[in-house]
Amino acid sequence: MNLTQKPELLDRLAAAYALGTLRGGARRRFEQLAREYAQVRAAALLWQGRWSAFSEVQEPVQPDAAVWTRIDNLLQAEKTNAKLAQQRELATTKSPNRALAWWRGLAVAGILATVAAVSVGLWLTDTAQQQMSSLQAQLQTTQAALQAAPQIQYVAVLADGKADASMLVTFDPRNNQLVLQRVGGFKEPSNQSLQLWALAPQGAPRSLGVMGHGKLDQFEAHESDVKAVPALAISLEPKGGVPSETGPTGPVLFKGALIRRDL
Repeated sequence: MNLTQKPELLDRLAAAYALGTLRGGARRRFEQLAREYAQVRAAALLWQGRWSAFSEVQEPVQPDAAVWTRIDNLLQAEKTNAKLAQQRELATTKSPNRALAWWRGLAVAGILATVAAVSVGLWLTDTAQQQMSSLQAQLQTTQAALQAAPQIQYVAVLADGKADASMLVTFDPRNNQLVLQRVGGFKEPSNQSLQLWALAPQGAPRSLGVMGHGKLDQFEAHESDVKAVPALAISLEPKGGVPSETGPTGPVLFKGALIRRDL
């Protein structure tokens, strides 16, 4: 099966792979396809970035004190039930009068436990309502964040001569933003810079920006800058890069096809 010809299926499998729910033979087959096809690698890296963004959007939540109270109550109840079972066994061996007194005490204890359970239940109901309101507010915040998330329409995985992925490039036409993310371990010398080039079908390469030394870079770009570009490349240049009209002067380290995704 050629997943590159079935974008919807590729998108679902990449999401499951990044989430960790794609397992066994299916996961191994997907990894094999990712090694063979740049489009499959790009889809997997893209979904890994999406899933990791959820941890940034979601604020850490401290468990309510009622949760710990309920856990403690359950543990205490288990201990009490164990003691009652032992006492019940002992009571069957004693005289009828003493056994009757024991059962009366047990009935009183049961009534008190019921009253306590009802009281705790009412308290937990109020706490649950507060937690529900908090969760609804968090859901609205998450939905707003997802609506403002980048609209990725162009993707490229730039690899070295050994076909090892080194750079993930995405373009968001909604925000006119070109994003480069390092996914390999390459580090350029401090006196040199990596420069991104658009490899047009005709004409000389055109510079799209000079990268910094961080893990993520963002360039302002328009869809016209990448729409007719079949491939991208990154060269190693003197610090600060070179003018676009001169073209790459250093070695081309990474390159790959620029793929348009149908949203």
